[in-house]
Amino acid sequence: MTDTKQRDFIHPLKNYALFIFILLGAVSCIPQRETVLLQDNEESALNRMQNITDRYFLQPNDYLFINVSTPDPKISEFFNQTSTSSGGGQQNQNFSHYLIDDTMNIDFPYVGKINMAGCNVKIAKSKLQEALKPFLKEYTLTFKLASNKFTTLGEFRSQGVHDMGKEQITIFEAVAMAGGVSVYGKRKEMKLLRQLPTGPVTYTIDLTDKNIVNSEYYYIYPNDMLYVRPMKAKNWGIGESFSIGMISAALALYLTISSLTK
Repeated sequence: MTDTKQRDFIHPLKNYALFIFILLGAVSCIPQRETVLLQDNEESALNRMQNITDRYFLQPNDYLFINVSTPDPKISEFFNQTSTSSGGGQQNQNFSHYLIDDTMNIDFPYVGKINMAGCNVKIAKSKLQEALKPFLKEYTLTFKLASNKFTTLGEFRSQGVHDMGKEQITIFEAVAMAGGVSVYGKRKEMKLLRQLPTGPVTYTIDLTDKNIVNSEYYYIYPNDMLYVRPMKAKNWGIGESFSIGMISAALALYLTISSLTK
């Protein structure tokens, strides 16, 4: 093959390799705006919310920690008949677990059934205090939600049910507890499913928008569910290590053809 024919043959290959290199770079790389959190978003007009610690309303199958402490240990024991130990040795505590049934009632020793419908933790505690008035004058009441859990599905590195560990966590703490969102998770379209007294609602959240800290979604409620959809790259079967390998192969092909033309 003459030099002229060889150049005529290799030149199209060189252009073809360059085209493949550019195409792979375009489809394999994830834009930075899709992965960086807390970006500026001038179009967002979210208002700062007030304290939402008490905005969670109790639901059926929630558990409550309740303990009544009085100067008389015998009376305290009487009102904590269902108390269970939380550990061994000196770590034992007489906290009681009370299940809210399907009719939104708890069955408290001696007092009887107390309905918790439409109550947050603060209102429910006040209801119990009112119910204890005929029986006790001096006592200390510990009352808090025991079932603080949320669920993550989709493109989280750790899917499943997670224990919040405290009464209130931010959405970023929840994402961190789930191991973070995978590189192919749609951070701008995360779904939050929440059960409200009026029924279940679904929110779409942009994790890349820094204004989320001023929104009603900034704090996770017990029983919330978070779902992150995969990008198209995941649906095409492209793994996290695919981009570098394919781009390197295309670059090697392009350099090889370029060297043959010299």
